[in-house]
Amino acid sequence: MSAETSVPRPRESGLDISDSDLFRGLLSEAPFAFAFFDPSGRFVRVNSTFTELTGHPVERHLDRRPAELLPADLTALIDSALRRIGEEGLPVTDQRIRTRAGNGDTRHWAVSLFPMHGEEGVVMGAALFGVDLTERQMTEEELRRSEERYRSLVESQQQLVWITSPTGTVAEDAPQWRAITGQGLEEYLAHGWLEAVHPDDRSGAEEAWREALRGRTMFEWSYRVRTRASGYRHFEVRAVPIIRHGGVVEWVGANTDVTPQREAEEMRGRLTDQLGAAALRTARLQGATAQLAEALTVEQVVQVIIDVGRTALAADHSAVALLDPDRGTLKVINSGGIPDAPGAPGEELQLSQSSVMTMAVNSRRPVFAESPDSLRAQLVDAGAEADQIASFVAHTDERAWVGLPLLAAGRALGALRFSFTRPQKISQEDGVFLEALAGQCALAVERATLFEREHRTAETLQRSLLPDRLPVVRGLTLAQRFRSGSRHVQVGGDWYDAFVLQDGRVAAVVGDVMGKGVKAAAGMGRIRNAMRALALTNPPPAAVLTGLDRVFEATEEEEQVTTLAYMVVEPGTGEGTLALAGHPPPLLVSPQGTALLHETEPGTPLGWATSRRQFRFCVPPGHTAVLYSDGLVENRKRGLDAGLRELSSVVAEAPPEVVASPHMLLDFLVDRMLSGYEQDDDVTVLAVHVPAATKSD
Repeated sequence: MSAETSVPRPRESGLDISDSDLFRGLLSEAPFAFAFFDPSGRFVRVNSTFTELTGHPVERHLDRRPAELLPADLTALIDSALRRIGEEGLPVTDQRIRTRAGNGDTRHWAVSLFPMHGEEGVVMGAALFGVDLTERQMTEEELRRSEERYRSLVESQQQLVWITSPTGTVAEDAPQWRAITGQGLEEYLAHGWLEAVHPDDRSGAEEAWREALRGRTMFEWSYRVRTRASGYRHFEVRAVPIIRHGGVVEWVGANTDVTPQREAEEMRGRLTDQLGAAALRTARLQGATAQLAEALTVEQVVQVIIDVGRTALAADHSAVALLDPDRGTLKVINSGGIPDAPGAPGEELQLSQSSVMTMAVNSRRPVFAESPDSLRAQLVDAGAEADQIASFVAHTDERAWVGLPLLAAGRALGALRFSFTRPQKISQEDGVFLEALAGQCALAVERATLFEREHRTAETLQRSLLPDRLPVVRGLTLAQRFRSGSRHVQVGGDWYDAFVLQDGRVAAVVGDVMGKGVKAAAGMGRIRNAMRALALTNPPPAAVLTGLDRVFEATEEEEQVTTLAYMVVEPGTGEGTLALAGHPPPLLVSPQGTALLHETEPGTPLGWATSRRQFRFCVPPGHTAVLYSDGLVENRKRGLDAGLRELSSVVAEAPPEVVASPHMLLDFLVDRMLSGYEQDDDVTVLAVHVPAATKSD
């Protein structure tokens, strides 16, 4: 009877894990790079993925040292790791490297090396594992650039953005806030924003903030804030809780400086108290204010000022000049009918030169010259030559002058000049009226300047986030048209995109972020970048829209509405799939000019809880699919349903040569659909055309 009592090692599923065939199979199919080195540092085994790091076939690596095959930086990394493993027996993990593929593309890898021990614990070699991080690196870089754009836009605005913890404690630095209040970083983080609030406003603001924290409701308040110069400015604040999984993760707030508005309100109050019975003058001022409120651009504001000078003041000449503080000059916006001589502006006026406008700007006070003698005395006191003044008075029909500084929060923006061809008595009531008028004009000029600046910023941002060109793909023709509706309104959030997926199919999308200005354009950029990243990772339309819903919930405001139409199409055959997120259906145009709106569920806008679905959508050879924003079919005078019907009928009127060319077709559709209507929204159109098969094909 045998004394052997050992039990043979069990075998699982009939396979021995040490089988060399199984080992080789696992390595060859592994999605990571693998290499095994003997104690002398020579290659013993590599898999095919590892060759992407080196650019050499598997066989060439065997029994060679890294220095014989690899670039210097990769060789240095591996040799250093092998020495450490040999000396200390410790692994070397997560080493980041970059390589260049055969086509010139840069690849990013994370490499780790581990010691391999024998049965006696002796190091028998080292194993290298490498993971390709290129896609993740590109996605992270794209997200970082998007965040930088968003942050730079936030910092360029007039609002001061701040963040606190769920309990209301200051969590991050707010450089814009500290620049205004003069608080140091430690002071701001230790005591927070309340220390800079006016003592009379502090208790009410603190109680309202605590109430918002307790109820997890929006915090809206107004208070005065102590500035670096020890003065106070008025701010309106709005903060909202960021809630995830039922709990508040942080509070995000924004303070808006409303000092100019408060100053305007105080000025209007003083005017009402002082004028009393001057109802006519008050009505004229209100009329001017209403006109200025409707003026969007500086040019429009200047025209209103000229009209007010003629109607409300009975002035014979009016001029508006804006200050260039860097050059120390006043640039006259309009000087028609004003004599070009001392005391009257030319095209550009040095602040050192004595005139009605420069005196108003330099003194920050109105200048009233009721007669030529009064003008002469004031200009001489300001340093002008008496002979030049006498010559000017002798050659002009002007006999009274008013110079008004344009001030916003104590800062000079420019000056107004009104003149009369007869001596003019300026009463105290007239002075109050003119000062109030100048205040309203200053606010209008400041608002118009900010509007034009934001308009240019938003328009530049919107166009920079749209693709420079569409991809050129064999078996497919792409065309786009984008017509901004922003001539006198803020830029919107319309966008389009088209790009080639990894499997050779083409993704096409048209989206619409509701709203205007920088906020809408920035939201458009975030959604577009997220959509690209999702599509390149998992391109089916339903999957992309599902991912966008999650992104939207995490990054966008609850009241924001965003729609899009997204399709994936196979070049040559036109076979594809489509998904809609609350967007108008695509239009399919046949070679004969027949138009058909795709009958599918419109879905819900992004961020709404729904199960996303995708549908088969084929663009047969010779046909053209048209994706578009609602600006093409809907406006103030035409509803969406009527616009969709009109779109189909317009296609039927297109000549054959227009139907055959996607570029001509888009021009035809945009021109005809907008004809007779005032464009009040952006129009974005994207065509996907599958050329008809030819004999050569």
